[in-house]
Amino acid sequence: MALPLRHRLKGQRVFDCIYRKGRKHNGPFLVLRLLIAQANLLPPSQRSAPVSPWRCGVVISSKVHKRSVRRNRLRRLLHDHLLRQLAGDATAQLQGPLWLLISLKPGSAEREASQLLGECSQLLQQAGLTP
Repeated sequence: MALPLRHRLKGQRVFDCIYRKGRKHNGPFLVLRLLIAQANLLPPSQRSAPVSPWRCGVVISSKVHKRSVRRNRLRRLLHDHLLRQLAGDATAQLQGPLWLLISLKPGSAEREASQLLGECSQLLQQAGLTP
């Protein structure tokens, strides 16, 4: 399942800013970057979207897996996991709107889905986004 539009993070300026200024949490197969939202960096089409407590982007390069079908499956898997983890009461404790960027490292496509989702949950916990 794909993320709803209000939770999607888009725009090259946004991604560049997160890579430069975002707080980084590393795992063996994933990297989570966090940044407090800056609405002026969003593309004009997204500025008018309803305000969300979080927006997320998932980056999976061709170094992770050559086939786009596999990369898209991984992206949808992580989107679904994020929706379940950050929905409802979990977002009430956030200190304002946040931007999240999850990057997969090479070799992560060969891991079990449960390993990747477990690591994602662990990184969200380290960042203080989930209890």
